[in-house]
Amino acid sequence: MALRREPTARQLRLAVELRRLREAAGLTNRQAADLLGVSTAQISQIEYGLAGVSEKRLRRIAANYTCADAELIEALVVMATDRTQGWWEEYREALPAAYLHLAELDHHATFRHDVAVIHVPGLFQTEDYARALFAYMNPEFPDSEVDLRVDHRMKRKVVIEGPSPLPYDTVIHEAALRIKVAGRTSMRTQLARILEMSEADHVTVRVIPFALEDFAGAGSALVHLGGAVPRLDTVIRDAPHGTVFLDSEAQLEHFRKLFRRVTEGSLPPEESRDLIHQLAKEL
Repeated sequence: MALRREPTARQLRLAVELRRLREAAGLTNRQAADLLGVSTAQISQIEYGLAGVSEKRLRRIAANYTCADAELIEALVVMATDRTQGWWEEYREALPAAYLHLAELDHHATFRHDVAVIHVPGLFQTEDYARALFAYMNPEFPDSEVDLRVDHRMKRKVVIEGPSPLPYDTVIHEAALRIKVAGRTSMRTQLARILEMSEADHVTVRVIPFALEDFAGAGSALVHLGGAVPRLDTVIRDAPHGTVFLDSEAQLEHFRKLFRRVTEGSLPPEESRDLIHQLAKEL
């Protein structure tokens, strides 16, 4: 079977988890290969996401690595055997891999937590807002490139607007609600959209007001996506060199605590809606 040229986010995560299981068992590539009756090259290909793994082989790997976490094993089996070809695949040759990874992770997530400080969360953005944002951040792009990114962002919203919506809990700083990214009229529409979504049963919106004292989390923008088991959660952060995907147990626990801390310092949902209503009236 030919090796994969561009593993998906899900394939890469499976590969990482299999490597972690081997390392936790204290096995080298050679020792793992001998136990499984394969070459060291095959172990490396699996652990880099370049080659797939069948359910039978995955269960054999788990047994040889003495993994007793039944829930994790079942979750990994689902990841290994899933053949989903989502809507995002149509962008594979058109957009950077990070765009596809984000959509795929959203699709398979069990929940999503956002903290937004400067910009409205992507899943809430109107087309005008998203277009202004992409055009400003990428002034060298022709309209066609901006259109692609806007179209992709609008389609990603299916995870909270579709027939099986994802539980979505987001904290938005007042700064993001005041910055007129696409002008006064568009921002009024944008705030109305947030208010509309905040009424959905699966959506919780909280606001961090400017009046909040002792808030040092201005750089805490993040996305936390729930996996089938907590170990398979993913945190996504924007960095100067691009989008960063974090998934080590220490990193995940750090950002779980950070999200709880930010949430505790924000306004309750009802007061948050009142503040957004007030901001809309001021426009």
